[in-house]
Amino acid sequence: MNAEPRRIDDCTASGRAGTGPLFGVGPIGGRVVAERVAVVAVGGHESANGAALPGVFGPEVTSAACGRQLRRAVSAVLRAGADRVCVVPITLGRDTGLVADAARTLLALPAGERARVLLSRPFAGTEQLTGWLCAAAARVPARAALLVAAPAGDAHEDAELYRIARLVWQHGPPRIVEVALIGGDPDPGRALERCRLLGAARTVVLPASFVLPAVPGVAPLLSRPVAAGVLAARVGSAVERLRVHGDDGLAVIGANAPLPAHPDGPIPDRSRRPVPTRGREFVPTSAFPVA
Repeated sequence: MNAEPRRIDDCTASGRAGTGPLFGVGPIGGRVVAERVAVVAVGGHESANGAALPGVFGPEVTSAACGRQLRRAVSAVLRAGADRVCVVPITLGRDTGLVADAARTLLALPAGERARVLLSRPFAGTEQLTGWLCAAAARVPARAALLVAAPAGDAHEDAELYRIARLVWQHGPPRIVEVALIGGDPDPGRALERCRLLGAARTVVLPASFVLPAVPGVAPLLSRPVAAGVLAARVGSAVERLRVHGDDGLAVIGANAPLPAHPDGPIPDRSRRPVPTRGREFVPTSAFPVA
């Protein structure tokens, strides 16, 4: 049996009528059945409850927030002609409740619709987010400060952003790495001022979410082709899991554990390996905002 789902054509995943990729979901009765699988991207605070996702994936992918908006989006896509819908939780690992919230929403669908819905693994985990940020930080001059910015979450999610920033500092050239919490404290303006007071003549802002801070010149962390490739991998994996194991992904509802560092399962935390500090000093000055 093939390890990858049998892709029948190369259409773009879409929530619009008559579009969406065809995957082999069988074998059913000794044959592989081609189904048109539409994609719904569901977002939380890392994407302004899905409002930032059309700019990431384009109009071909339906975007929604959890709850009523997700229910309506799934129902509309099914009515528009999709055989099946794959819902992808769009998190970078800092929205620990998004997967379970999406599962609860989908389980509340009418039985006929629920039987045609898949829930994929999360878009990415904190390990992937750290890797993407480190790759971007490697292009930042050592004399410049780096500001990692993302929407504020709860205390644990915000603390996770500081942990990620610490790893980016550890493995990158910038001497100063700071954190900004969009809608929280310190906000980007205050964090930029702190970087200036620490002696940075220039500060480069890296978004650690799908929401861009209101700072001129900030580019998305992921290009659209990269984001589309990750999304396609999540959909393909979900379809394969259904085909091989009959698993629609909705059984995660009882799991309130934190998201794994990697969307495909637990991975050892390689950040625990001792790494020389190279004589630099991490400056977590905004961990406890000063009045």
